Amino acid sequence: MKEKISGKVYVLGNNIDTDQIIPAKFLSYNPSLAEERKYFGKYALYGVPEGQQGLPSGDKPFIKEGFSSEYKIVIGGENFGCGSSREHAPLALNEAGAEVVIANSFARIFYRNSVNGGYIIPYETELALNKSFKTDDTAEIDIINNTIKNITTGKVFELKSLGGILPILEAGDIFKYAKENNIK
Repeated sequence: MKEKISGKVYVLGNNIDTDQIIPAKFLSYNPSLAEERKYFGKYALYGVPEGQQGLPSGDKPFIKEGFSSEYKIVIGGENFGCGSSREHAPLALNEAGAEVVIANSFARIFYRNSVNGGYIIPYETELALNKSFKTDDTAEIDIINNTIKNITTGKVFELKSLGGILPILEAGDIFKYAKENNIK
């Protein structure tokens, strides 16, 4: 796993649910088929209605065209990933090119699906970072020091430690971690 992740930021509000992250109508695609898996990226955050995106500033689509997003870092508020327990939600963000989601809190199932599948790094913070960043800001996350720097403003913010999930994320997913550690 990289020690630093840099990229453009996409900012959302509170209570972004799994149906907003990947609407149910797109769950007919098979994630185990490469040709169909890419559609999860194409429709990531497709269910967040324009004008109602919970964006503190701006109204930009996550996917402008094609199958991937220019945004590597998603910043939300409280209860990110609430709703149904679909593992397709963190997969969709990953397929779109996002590497990290930072939020004040996560729905437990979204958090576990992110880690277990190795899809995306779920960072928590006590700060309302969705009020300190704007969509299109550039940021750099330092995984070793658990910080995020808003390159646009120069401000640095603390993130909670990844703690016990870090070895799973470094291995790639829960199954690779178990295999590497002879866990049966």
